[in-house]
Parts: sequence; structure tokens; C-alpha cells
Amino acid sequence: MFENIIQQIPDIIEATKQTAIMVGISVTAGILFGIPLGTILFLTRKGQLLEQPHIFNILNSLVNLINAFPLLILIVAVIPFTRLLVGTSVGTVPASVPLSIAIIPYFARLIEQSLVEVNKGVIEAAISMGANIFQIIWKVMFVEARAGMVVSLSNIIILLISYSTIAGVVGAGGLGDFAVRNGYYRYQPDIMLATVVIMIILVSIIQISGSRLASFLDKR
Repeated sequence: MFENIIQQIPDIIEATKQTAIMVGISVTAGILFGIPLGTILFLTRKGQLLEQPHIFNILNSLVNLINAFPLLILIVAVIPFTRLLVGTSVGTVPASVPLSIAIIPYFARLIEQSLVEVNKGVIEAAISMGANIFQIIWKVMFVEARAGMVVSLSNIIILLISYSTIAGVVGAGGLGDFAVRNGYYRYQPDIMLATVVIMIILVSIIQISGSRLASFLDKR
């Protein structure tokens, strides 16, 4: 059993790298686009600083629509866009395109909810002191919501690890794809078990790190 696992360690390491690439690219996209989108969703809500019902309704509907898409269907649906963007639809990096599209609105919704939980009195106090919109967002809202945002970030990383297993359908590789191809199809339960254990360890590390960092940042 262990000999078989040891022999496949190089392949397991390569699969882990592929998962890390997919998750890394998608998380970066989620941060770059999800945080601004979630912030705009919050600010344009009814009763907020930049209340704009039309803008909110459009963005809200778009977020709901993408979040409702099953990932497998989304991967297939955006193949033309993936080819346009990276030149191919097969591989680890191309798989990051639909994963990013899936995670951006999901993360945006989590960011919006984190900002909703900010004490409105703190924002009103900043306004009364003459703070501009940028200062309110950066120095008040984000500071107050940072613990929730860290928890949200750890949640999407864990979700992306799960999503990366589905991305194997487009030849993305990764731990999930490795477990299915080398463990399930080749009747090697030890390989499948070893891969699952690695994924559980990764998820546990992310969960514990995210929770501890959120507790450290939560000064309420």
C-alpha cells in the first residue's frame, strides 16, 4: 500500500501544484473583482451612501444569475471566452477562467454581507467628521468588516478546492482529477485515500488559519 503511494509521490506533488495554481488564480480574481463588486452592491443598496436602485438591481440580478449556474454547465458555457482569453480551453490555467467567473459573484455576495454587518453608527460618525467616500470605505467600512472578510476569503478558498475537482472535466488536472483517474479508475483505493487525506489537511489548515486571523482582527 505505502509503496504504491511512495511511487506516485511526484505525481501527487504535481497534482497539488495544479490545484494551487487554479485556486491561486481564481482567488486573485475574486479579490480584485469580487471586493469592488461587493462594495458597490452594498453602497448602492437602499438606504446606503450611494443609493442607486437601478444599478443595484442590475448587479444584484447578475450576481444571482451566475451564482445559480451549476459549475459544470458554466465551464462548458464559457469555453469560447476561455479560448479567446488564453488561447485554449484545456489545461490548468484555462480552467481558472470559469472558476474565476464562478467565484467573483460568490465572493462579492459575501463581501456585501460582511459590510451589511458594519455598525451604521460608525459610518454616520465618520460622515459627521467630514470623511469622504473613499475614507469611509477604506478606513471605516473595510476596517470594521475585515474579520468577516477574512472568513469569507477562507470560505472561497475551500470552495475553490472543491470546484477544482470538477474542473478536471476540461483537463485541468489537480488533486481531485488525480484521485479519480489514478485511484478510482485504476482500482487503487490507497491512492484515492491518500489524495483525499491531503485535501482534508489543506482545508483544515485554511479553516484554522482563517478563523485565527479573523479572531485576531476582530476588535469589537
